[in-house]
Amino acid sequence: MEGLVIRNTGSSYFVVTETNDIVECKIKGNFRLKGIRTTNPVAVGDKVRIKINADSSAYITEIHPRKNYIIRRASNLSKESHILAANLDQVFLIVTLAQPFTSTTFIDRFLATCEAYGVPAVLVINKVDLITTPEDIELLDLVTNLYTSIGYPVVHTSAQTGHGIDQLNAMLENKITLLSGNSGVGKSSLINDILPDANLRTGEISHTHHTGMHTTTFSEMFALPQKGYIIDTPGVKGFGTIDFERTEVGHYFPEIFKTSHECRYNNCTHTHEPGCAVLEAVENCLISQSRYASYLSILDDNDPEKYRKPF
Repeated sequence: MEGLVIRNTGSSYFVVTETNDIVECKIKGNFRLKGIRTTNPVAVGDKVRIKINADSSAYITEIHPRKNYIIRRASNLSKESHILAANLDQVFLIVTLAQPFTSTTFIDRFLATCEAYGVPAVLVINKVDLITTPEDIELLDLVTNLYTSIGYPVVHTSAQTGHGIDQLNAMLENKITLLSGNSGVGKSSLINDILPDANLRTGEISHTHHTGMHTTTFSEMFALPQKGYIIDTPGVKGFGTIDFERTEVGHYFPEIFKTSHECRYNNCTHTHEPGCAVLEAVENCLISQSRYASYLSILDDNDPEKYRKPF
């Protein structure tokens, strides 16, 4: 029997079958060991084959090939990875510039992973109702212009006022969309605006650390009335990349990749080489310092301790 994984609880997976039945499934221990280096060998969005036994227990017996997925280094095991979701049409990366502040390093690491695994990304800047001072408005404009100039769509939203929700709804139609971001950026509130029947629990911001507190525990897929699906995932603090070849990191930064064609050496790392067009572009402010710093931080991903800290 074929099905689609719509929810992961950590110990079991809920699969919707071709007859629209929802079956709670387990995976057998030996299934976990078939060369799969992730903490969750089955992910929400996976198309799977299941077997239902005479005692009504059910097991996932096969994962069909994925067209793409979003993966990050697991926070508790630096040598392991965690798949956020699979078979995606797009990702909405939800960020905020106030309460809490999402660092550009986090944004760039996430976007680089989207590039590496072939998932189109949209940057959604939420809580724009909190952007009131001239300094905050200038920052919003700078961040928006930075990412639109690279080629990423940027949408401004407010879950509190409803600003931008219609635009998101139009972009969601007939798509399978992953929503991800730091804890506290208002992801669950946005989903409640998009899909009121979801009734997701929302959390408060920690005033001590100015960060969000987790309200989503496991990943889950929701059907949309305009056709399509959204996938809600737990908020993440840091985003550790995994399995990036050092020589290919620049390929995942579109502006660096484009400029690298003018470098003197084909294997240029854009760190010290003479005739490096990327270093020259950074010096001349044609590539942003923040993006270049993010590029360097990924090159330095051999230090496993960095994944135990937020970025």
